[in-house]
Amino acid sequence: MKNIPQISESELEVMKILWELGSATSSQIIDRLAQITEWKPKTVQTLITRLVSKGAIKAEKTGGKAFLYLPVIGENEYKTYANHTFLHKLYNGSVQLMMASFIKERKLSGAEIDSLRKLLDEEV
Repeated sequence: MKNIPQISESELEVMKILWELGSATSSQIIDRLAQITEWKPKTVQTLITRLVSKGAIKAEKTGGKAFLYLPVIGENEYKTYANHTFLHKLYNGSVQLMMASFIKERKLSGAEIDSLRKLLDEEV
């Protein structure tokens, strides 16, 4: 696995938009985030700048003065990294401990239990 930078929850919102669209200008990102957050354009621009400096996204010149932003880290790649980090941070790397905790904390429906059984059977 390549080196994946730490991405904050706010930065992750920008990443989600880029994963969905494939690429976007800062105006497009700002417009999308305006629908779900109260963030000012300058805040969004700061998040974009941070992600570029971390190497999570790259900026390409368009033709004018705007940049087109593209994700360098894929969504599945990031999810794998985040799952791994979460598992090690909270459960010392034990999937069994994590699953036991989730099952105890949240009452699962019969359908959810059946779905988990099928998933486990497929993996064996």
